[in-house]
Formats: sequence, structure tokens, C-alpha cells
Amino acid sequence: MSEHDVQDRSSTDRIEKRLVVRAPRSRVWRAISTAEEFGAWFGVKLDGEFAEGGTIRGTIIHPDFDQLSLSMLIERIEPERYFAYRWHPNAIDVSVDYSGEPTTLVEFTLDEADGGTAITIVESGFDRLPPGRREEAFRGNGDGWSHQIINVARHVA
Repeated sequence: MSEHDVQDRSSTDRIEKRLVVRAPRSRVWRAISTAEEFGAWFGVKLDGEFAEGGTIRGTIIHPDFDQLSLSMLIERIEPERYFAYRWHPNAIDVSVDYSGEPTTLVEFTLDEADGGTAITIVESGFDRLPPGRREEAFRGNGDGWSHQIINVARHVA
């Protein structure tokens, strides 16, 4: 697997990444829907577990971003198929309060594929962000998801 295997279908409002991993759907599901495993490949220490309708908070553990925290509102969980949450994208300036901004929706969809499981990650809603942040958030998260989809693939391998 290489980054060239990642399919990218992005627009100005929506980032979409898709990758087929050589792992059973149940293994991939556990990696994206369990807070501890999600944190391991995403690089975040989450406080609590994912629960539909609930909010979970965490601290980034990546050395370049270790001063950052995040908050995820879990929108929907459909076991072994779909996991979605809302958050404030690319919220990397600790001096800014992003809580008044709209959130984007991050969706993970799992499908059977030849030789494994297809993971599709979509983040949408960038066009609703304040004009001064829209392009930066879109670009930052687009780059981020390119790396994170590889991270989850490595995690389940």
C-alpha cells in the first residue's frame, strides 16, 4: 500500500478519501469506532468512549500539535458500516475560540472489497465556515486525511 492507492474526490466543500485495506471489516470497524484505537492511529488521547449523541474530548499527542485539544460530537454509529462525528476543522491556533463557528461532518463508511475492506472518509461542510478560515481549513484537513487514511490502514494491517 502507498499513498498512490488513496483515491481523492474532493471539491471546495467536501474532502473524500478512499482506500482498500487488507483487513476484515470487523477489524477496521474496531479501529474507527473504539475511542482507544481511534486515538492510537489518529494521534489523540480521548477521554471516554464514542456514544451516539455524545461529545468526547481529547488532546492531540502528535509532537507538532501536542498543545491542541479537540471535541467530537458523535452523530451516528451503524455498527461495522458507518461512523460520523462533527468537529471544528483545522482548529490549530490555541489563541482562537472556534466554538462559535459551524462544524464539519466527518463520515467513515466501510464496504466489502476484493481482498479486504474499503474505507471511505468524507469531511463536508467547509463552505459554511467563515470566509477567512475556509480555504486554510479545507487545505489543512485535506492533507491531514491523506495521512490519516494511511495511518488507519497501517494500524489494522
